[in-house]
Amino acid sequence: MVVPTAIAPPQAEGLDGTSGEAGVNVCTAVAWPLSKELRVTVTAKPFSWNDGGLPALDLCTLLLDGRAVTVGVTALPKQPDSVDRLAAGSGTLELLPELGPDARISPSRVVFPVDDRAVRVLSTGGIDRYPTGIDRVKAIAISRAVRDVVPRLLRTARQTDSACQLSTPEAEKFIGTLVQLRRDYRVNGALTCIWGSFDATVSIVESFHADTIPEAVRTPPPRFAPIGKPGYYLPDQGELVFRQGRRVVRVSGLTNPSREVPLDALLGVVGPLLPLFIK
Repeated sequence: MVVPTAIAPPQAEGLDGTSGEAGVNVCTAVAWPLSKELRVTVTAKPFSWNDGGLPALDLCTLLLDGRAVTVGVTALPKQPDSVDRLAAGSGTLELLPELGPDARISPSRVVFPVDDRAVRVLSTGGIDRYPTGIDRVKAIAISRAVRDVVPRLLRTARQTDSACQLSTPEAEKFIGTLVQLRRDYRVNGALTCIWGSFDATVSIVESFHADTIPEAVRTPPPRFAPIGKPGYYLPDQGELVFRQGRRVVRVSGLTNPSREVPLDALLGVVGPLLPLFIK
């Protein structure tokens, strides 16, 4: 049996702060104060999005002189292992007493709790890695600024779109309980639906560009799925990806502990929404 690892599924192209949901977010709140404190140009991309991982994160992006730093805040209250999950796989971890006894820093990220949430500050180019990354002092300063604004910028756990509601019964069947988290939104007309609990998420992400399916060129090729033109089932990722009309749609399931995500479960979740993707 192939079991997917509990990492976030791919986002639709552009969901990196250049597209997403408008409005005040953690990054827009800290950009100007950080510019003054650090004496470098700090800007915030204007949009936020969600990654549908475990734990699911509400995300936004800062740019420090062109270097990307992504801030993620857990969309549900933190669990005893939330900080550990956010730190996993990032390399050697060190304690970071400047941000509290549970804070950690690695070569790519800072993770720490804030009230009832867990936070990840991720430097795409690394921390203390030149010339692509940011230095440790800046990583700590960003984390402190984020820590100060998170409590007043928490989002409600339930953000719903009526289109996604059609698939909620099947999503809850996969998750095994009434969902605690919803993150539904549209970007340039393309739909994202995320249903989640502390231990499972399932998502439907519709690309808003007529993009390709990178998995199609794998060697060996992925398993065909009975949906789309073409469609593929990737059991090692818990993912179904297919082209329907002019759109590429990804359906992903994650659980902790990891378990098999059957093709039938993913087909069942996306089935009620298929008419929306025929364009």
